[in-house]
Amino acid sequence: MQLIGRIQERATFEHCLQSSESKLIALYGRRRVGKTFLVRQYFGTTISFEVAGLHRGNMRDQLEHFSTTLAKYDFKEAALYPPQSWRAAFDLLERFISSIAHQDKKVIFLDELPWFDTPRSKFLMAFENFWNAYCTKRNDIVCVICGSAASWMIKKVLKNKGGLHNRVAEKIRLAQFNLYEVEQFLQQKDIRWSRYDIAQLYLTTGGVPYYLDAVRKGESVVQFVNRACFAKDGVLADEYNVLFSSLFDNSQRHYQIVELLNTKKQGLTRKTIIEKSKLASGGTLSKTLDELEESGFIQTVIPYQHHKTKVMYKLVDNFTLFYLKFMEGNEPNKVKNWGNIIKSQSWVSWSGLAFERLCFAHIAQIKRALQLEAIECAVAPWSQKTELGGSQIDLLIDRADRVVNVCEIKFAKADFVIDKAYAKQLRNKIQHFADLDTNKRKNIFLTMITTFGVLNNEYYKELVQSEMTLDDLFVKI
Repeated sequence: MQLIGRIQERATFEHCLQSSESKLIALYGRRRVGKTFLVRQYFGTTISFEVAGLHRGNMRDQLEHFSTTLAKYDFKEAALYPPQSWRAAFDLLERFISSIAHQDKKVIFLDELPWFDTPRSKFLMAFENFWNAYCTKRNDIVCVICGSAASWMIKKVLKNKGGLHNRVAEKIRLAQFNLYEVEQFLQQKDIRWSRYDIAQLYLTTGGVPYYLDAVRKGESVVQFVNRACFAKDGVLADEYNVLFSSLFDNSQRHYQIVELLNTKKQGLTRKTIIEKSKLASGGTLSKTLDELEESGFIQTVIPYQHHKTKVMYKLVDNFTLFYLKFMEGNEPNKVKNWGNIIKSQSWVSWSGLAFERLCFAHIAQIKRALQLEAIECAVAPWSQKTELGGSQIDLLIDRADRVVNVCEIKFAKADFVIDKAYAKQLRNKIQHFADLDTNKRKNIFLTMITTFGVLNNEYYKELVQSEMTLDDLFVKI
């Protein structure tokens, strides 16, 4: 299978290969996002040594696995003198690298690095010494360290205050695919779905390659969701239950915060999270929120024209949101049918919110469609409460050219129709925003973002300044 997307990551890898110095790359990201596949596909045969930590293995297991793997690279010394410590193991690796005759860059890939770091093993100390005392004295090594255990990678590598401080040349957080990349991925599997169906898939699984790889040629999106999510042995049926525990230490806090954020689509402030969760304010809470954000499960959002102290934490992981809405509590003897669920009002309401999240994940595509790439913009949601009620705008794009795009986002099966009642609602919303926030200093353009477009009737002609469809979100960036 060819490598899809990952343009920036590939550029980073190439830069390190062409550098006149040895480079240490830290690659991390949520479970199933394709970290190992990316490294193997990009570097290919240039990988001089690859080894992955053993899940739940003890120190003896890890050392034996490390030396056995070295021996498979025709380094017989590893089999003759199996290491009893990590210092001895990395000494073997140093001698192996020194024995390589070619002058090209030697790529060392240490996958699932956190699993090597068993209690009292002194693994990290030995790795730091390997990098600082050996690799940095050479100019021909690219060492890629990778791990799904975000807690460990963030604390021990990204925020390291010891031997690895300022030693990591490149930090790569691997994100999910965007819509364009999902389409490319499916086409590579000879799956030819409409973009509406791909969007439905994205609302349920997000752009996680492992989830997408479970789609089979010849099945519809309804068949896939039924098989993968609602069948007893579906590939995603139990995914949520192991998702955070495989990534984080003391994952009950992560589950607690995620399930709390699921109750409020606009997100919650740190203060509200503390009040509702009863979790203590301090470093542990900050660490948990940081880990969830670094892994792409939550996002910090500052509402329009609010100070950064008003930051909101918002749950944005599509599969997590889908699971908590439709999969949680699914009993094997009560088989759910996705074909029926998507006809329900519950799905209509939920998919509308999910489509808003999809648009926020594709802001770059929205800016390109509106030709705003060269104009400085601030992007945020907006809401305002008054004695008479309140107003809410899905997405605001506040532009440096004295224009604000008020974006209305609608997920529909056909052309969206602005009728008389909705037109009145739009006028009131725009007027409310103009009176409260811009004092009429900026031009306000109503932008409709829909799946198939907006019917060109009298209300469309009166109100809409620009529009985008689902196709605009599938643009390569």
